[in-house]
Amino acid sequence: MATMESPALPRSTGGFPGTGLTRSVSWVIVGLTCAFLISTYLSIWHGWPGALGGGLGTVQAGIYVLGIVGPIIFVARTDRGLRQDSQLLTNVVAYIIRTAFWAVVLIGLADMAISFLRVEALLGNVVGEEFATELSRSQFRGPYIHMPLLAVSFLIAAKTRTLGFPWLALLVVGAELLIVISRFIFSYEQAFQGDLVRFWYAGLFLFASAYTLFEDGHVRVDVLYSGFRPKTKGAVNAVGCLVMGVALCTVILTFGMWDKTSVITSPLLNYEVSQSGFGMYVKYLMAGFLGVFAVTMMIQFAAYLMDSIADFREEPGHRDTEAPMS
Repeated sequence: MATMESPALPRSTGGFPGTGLTRSVSWVIVGLTCAFLISTYLSIWHGWPGALGGGLGTVQAGIYVLGIVGPIIFVARTDRGLRQDSQLLTNVVAYIIRTAFWAVVLIGLADMAISFLRVEALLGNVVGEEFATELSRSQFRGPYIHMPLLAVSFLIAAKTRTLGFPWLALLVVGAELLIVISRFIFSYEQAFQGDLVRFWYAGLFLFASAYTLFEDGHVRVDVLYSGFRPKTKGAVNAVGCLVMGVALCTVILTFGMWDKTSVITSPLLNYEVSQSGFGMYVKYLMAGFLGVFAVTMMIQFAAYLMDSIADFREEPGHRDTEAPMS
């Protein structure tokens, strides 16, 4: 089963020159990402003016300063190696991914059940007409059905260790199979069936991206790379993390969450749903998937940067992700 754990690492390799600088850069990336998310939440959901807006904006500016100073102080006061910090960040990403996996499974099943009962005019018989009317509104179903299930997902993720991608892939296949069977054998097909497949499919690919980076499994043009020494690969990967990886995630978060009309925040604010009749009310969550993708990839790129610099300096603890040729 998929996990994001490395072999046992040396307790500290902090004696290598430049360790503090590399750790500081990586942790500042994470700190600024957290500061951006907190500041964006305060601005968009609570109407704060922003870091440059004065008044409460001063607090938001302080959050960004803390996102820089806090990591630097942490690095200065701890004697840890690059691979140790890299594994710590990877563990954080793994927890976020486990939470996201359980969330899409639980919310998908619950919302599918509600949509099925609605389309068959059975929901009122099960929960009562008044509650059924409330469940027909995304502004009710989101906060009172989806959010509690998300909270449960956080708790389940804290008790589990596997990431669950094989199970989610199996659920996607099973949902597709049910569509085929119901369509061609029973001549029955509803919008919520396709919505469920798209919901799980989107989660599978966007949530698995950080794990794929951890396993060095993303597609790359390796005509030259495959022949490089580990030291050279480390240098190339470190530059790629900053120039391409962190930059891409920054663009997604900035343009996706810049204001209330952005492509991530707007659907989340309005609990946006598709216009497919009695389909599932999860479109707004799928917009949020892009945010989860960007955040997990940003943190994993910070971890990958430290691993890459450690490889460049030929520190112990290198994790070989390349399958041997047979």
